[in-house]
Amino acid sequence: MPFPILGLDTDNGSEFINDLLLAYCEQQTITFTRGRVAKKNDQCFVEQKNGSVVRQVVGYDRFEGELAYRQLAELYRALRLYVNFFQPSMKLHKKTRDGSRVRRTYDQAATPLQRLFAVDMLDTVQRERLEAIYQTLDPVVLLHQIEVLQDALWRHAIVGTTAMEVEGGTKPSLDAVRFDVTACGLAQGGDGPGDGHADNPSDRNKRKYHRTVQAGQPRWWRTRPDPFADVWEEIEAWLRAAPEQTAKAMFEELRQRYPDRFADSQLRTLQRRVKDWRERALVQFDAQWLDEDILAGAVLPPRLRASIEAEETEEPAQPSPALTA
Repeated sequence: MPFPILGLDTDNGSEFINDLLLAYCEQQTITFTRGRVAKKNDQCFVEQKNGSVVRQVVGYDRFEGELAYRQLAELYRALRLYVNFFQPSMKLHKKTRDGSRVRRTYDQAATPLQRLFAVDMLDTVQRERLEAIYQTLDPVVLLHQIEVLQDALWRHAIVGTTAMEVEGGTKPSLDAVRFDVTACGLAQGGDGPGDGHADNPSDRNKRKYHRTVQAGQPRWWRTRPDPFADVWEEIEAWLRAAPEQTAKAMFEELRQRYPDRFADSQLRTLQRRVKDWRERALVQFDAQWLDEDILAGAVLPPRLRASIEAEETEEPAQPSPALTA
């Protein structure tokens, strides 16, 4: 936090009302209070973000396990920058009633960063640092990475093969990626073929409040040799370096490098292989640049990267607690 925390006001959930958090607040001299039972408006300024930020971006799916938790953390790392630096909001200034008619007056729209600057509570170092981050970030590139991180998270929903519920029908989820601040999209280079992004998502209004739907059983059998077995390491290197690129773009690159080797009908096979890889991948948003002196002259965030977690890990003795988005 760029400023000291003086007070903490929570709801009545056990994740807040416990001895551990109370002891921490006493140690840090933080005033701890809670909302009243059955008074939902006690937390109106915080609870309103459940719909506009959490549900709209994360959706309503249920996620379990450490990999889903880590992918959710990567999404929030990118999302907090976009919301705090670029998303304005209006606060209710006053509300008056004239008979049955209620008139509400709001203040001028401002981003959280602008509201923080307006109260003039930051020291010179903190203010200059936040201004440098704001001037360096590219909101368009950052938003694209958030979309890719969304798709990466939705692949870890516990309901079978992920599909996306949209207005007017369903469509497959997009490629999963990891948010890397220095690779947010404008940085050029990389080991993969081209800099093509994933297929452009449909209107974002149709992607709000995502919920997976039950799909058919996954296909696990094989009736012929894998045509991409010899070049899979090369494909995997492209995916790690630029996970947002499509399987079709990689297929065209393979056909240029290996003429007369792959037929048109094998594109679907590669798409399935890439889809399976992405369901096991962790798309990371690298926020390390926030702690390093690399803001001057940089264009952030950097390109996304993907990684595969160790596949042969011991199963936990007890099942991991579920995460409800």
